[in-house]
This record gives sequence, C-alpha cells and structure tokens, in this order.
Amino acid sequence: MQTKTLLILLFTFQVVAGQVSTSTGIYFAKEYSKEIALYNAKKYVIENLFGDSKDAVRFEMDPLSAASSGELTSLVYVCSEKNKEGMVLGFYNDNWNNAGVIYSAYAFKNLPKEKAIKLLDEIDSLINNNNEYFFKDNNTNNVYFHFDDMTFLLFNNDNASTKIRVFWNGFDSEWDFTAFKRTKKRLQKKLN
Repeated sequence: MQTKTLLILLFTFQVVAGQVSTSTGIYFAKEYSKEIALYNAKKYVIENLFGDSKDAVRFEMDPLSAASSGELTSLVYVCSEKNKEGMVLGFYNDNWNNAGVIYSAYAFKNLPKEKAIKLLDEIDSLINNNNEYFFKDNNTNNVYFHFDDMTFLLFNNDNASTKIRVFWNGFDSEWDFTAFKRTKKRLQKKLN
C-alpha cells in the first residue's frame, strides 16, 4: 500500500512540475553548455533579430566563451545580408515560478555591436580603475553599475580573482574574469 501511495505521489509531482508556463520568454533546460547555448541562440537570432525573409539568409554565429559556472555564455553573430552584428548573452540559472516549482531556465539578451563594445570597455575600465580597491579587502569591496536593463557587480573573491555578477530578467549569473577577457578579445577579432 505504501509503495502505491509513493508512486502516486511521485507521478503527481512530475505532472505538476511539468506544467510550468513557457510564455515568459524564458526557456527550460536540464543541462546547459556552450554547444547548447549556440544551438538555441541560433533560433533566438532568427526569430528575434533577423525576422522573416523570402530569400535564404546567411549568417555566422559563434560562441565566444562560457563562464566556468555555466551560468553565462557569450556568442557573436554577423549577418551582412540583414546588416546586423553584435553579441548575445545567454543566461542560465535555476529559477522558481509562483507555485514554488524550481526549474532550470535560459534566456538571451541581445547587444548590437556598438552596445556590446561599449559594455565590454566599461567593465574593463571599471576593473582596471578599481583593482587596488578590490585587493584591499577581497569579497568585501564591490563596485556595481547599470547598463541597459542589466546590473553588473564587480568584486574579487577570496582567491583574489575578479568576478562579475550579472543581474538581468530574474537571472543572477556569474561571469569569471577569464571568460570575460576571452569574450572581449574574440568579439573584437570577429567583428573587425
């Protein structure tokens, strides 16, 4: 009898957990990687940036770097036929809905070329200008700023390595300094 009750409860939980609304613009995922980000970002740019076309459209898309946390992936896109190029940030985190169901989700934030370069330069400048401040007291001294609808928090962790936290659309993603530098270098190479 207990086994039947347990099976019924497990089945009921699976049905309830599977009925999470996807109309929020946030996609659901169990695992996330640079390859998965690239796969899903292609659909995102076609539907949200390039739009409908009667003719075949060529475009390039390349993952620049993924944070070691797996929470943030940067991707570059170039579409000369639509005269569009820039960077997409792919966010991934565990979230919860109003019913308290925890799920893994991802979403994309587009930054056209000029905005992407401006953002990366701003982060680089703030890190360089506040490096001494960060090292005075690791994990205590912080700098934050807003860019578009995102908030960036810069700090050094206990290992004295620079971290960047990005808050956007309910996501709280960590972008390690190595991944950030790799993104900046590869974006400049790809877009120039």
